[in-house]
Amino acid sequence: MKPGETRDFFTQQKKADVLEADIGIEYDWSLWARPKQLPPPGDWGIWLLLAGRGFGKTLAITQWALAQAKAMPGSRGALVAATERDARDVLVEGESGILNVAPPDFMPKFEPSKRRLTFPNGSTAALFSAEKPNRLRGPQHHWAICDELAAWLHPEAFDMLLLGLRLGNDPRLAVATTPRPVALIKRLLADSTVAVVRGSTYENRANLAPTFFKGVAKRYEGTSLGRQELLGEVLDENAGALFKRHLIEAARVDEAPELKRIVVAIDPAVTSHEGSDETGIVVAGVAEIDGQEEAYVLDDLSLKATPRGWASEAIAAYQLWQADRIVAEVNNGGDLVEHTLRTVDANAPYRAVRASRGKNARAEPVAALYEQGKVHHVGVFATLEQQMCEGTNKSPDRVDALVWALSALMLEGDTAVVMRKGKYREKT
Repeated sequence: MKPGETRDFFTQQKKADVLEADIGIEYDWSLWARPKQLPPPGDWGIWLLLAGRGFGKTLAITQWALAQAKAMPGSRGALVAATERDARDVLVEGESGILNVAPPDFMPKFEPSKRRLTFPNGSTAALFSAEKPNRLRGPQHHWAICDELAAWLHPEAFDMLLLGLRLGNDPRLAVATTPRPVALIKRLLADSTVAVVRGSTYENRANLAPTFFKGVAKRYEGTSLGRQELLGEVLDENAGALFKRHLIEAARVDEAPELKRIVVAIDPAVTSHEGSDETGIVVAGVAEIDGQEEAYVLDDLSLKATPRGWASEAIAAYQLWQADRIVAEVNNGGDLVEHTLRTVDANAPYRAVRASRGKNARAEPVAALYEQGKVHHVGVFATLEQQMCEGTNKSPDRVDALVWALSALMLEGDTAVVMRKGKYREKT
């Protein structure tokens, strides 16, 4: 931090006050935090902070981690995120990471190769990824923080962490996550010993860009996804939805096997202005497992863009995944869909598909594949999965693209076979 600079979690008024006061006050988190960002009172072992995007939940748990490390000299802590990259980029080096919020007299030394922070008083904090639960089997800790728990691909990593949280007289854990109705979050909510704090994006409005609320937030206000991502609500599964979240979770994998075929499916939007629908773009492949075909959803690249924009995204996906073909619905765009794609890549294999039945009728056979355990999501696709399970979206563009992709691979007898290694690209 440069002399005279203040951190962006201050409100403008507080920034002005700090300039007139002792600069040491800048690092007193109890003065700057909103009440919900401070640990709750009482005798709890787990603090679960369920809040919308931009609430400041990561900052809350990194500040708590600093307080634990300082209060217990020589203590051992754990910083756990969904991926190794998230642990480093968010919890350590991010804007709300420990290296950016620790006071100068308690700044830890970070050793990336050892995945470890060492504080001036001898306390340490090790970095862990939920992608590798077994790394949490041996280490013991006095305290720990977990970021975006609902997005962890291997929930068993949480249990491994808890089993190692056994040092000292009062080991504690702080968890911050944007909620999703997954089994682990429901389990914690049902546990009376867990201290649950809820918050929304709007509570931190003073510290977020106005354009965020004019654009992104406005787009999702009043929707199920907005209730989850902005208001921090844990949504119940829609009983009338064709797709069930527990089936998606049960079949989820972190990488695909060798795939026989890969397709990029497009459900193009008719217009490209601010109020337009998204263009659904989903990548999926099929593999033969024990003599039976199973499908793997590889990526969701859906976006709001001009025809040239979505065509470029689809062609890029086709090239990245070395797909066999692009499949696109042409009910609305007709020949213009193929023409637009050809302006980006004249030689990409292409197949037009036309909807002759309603959306639900088209989706039912694909939903049956999920019920049979024949479809696996490679990683987490939060927006796509929310759209699948809410079952009320007026224009489920991502789901339509998913249905076209899986129909082409599993329901229409496409015989083109090209063996290739399965790929996994980290989702952001």
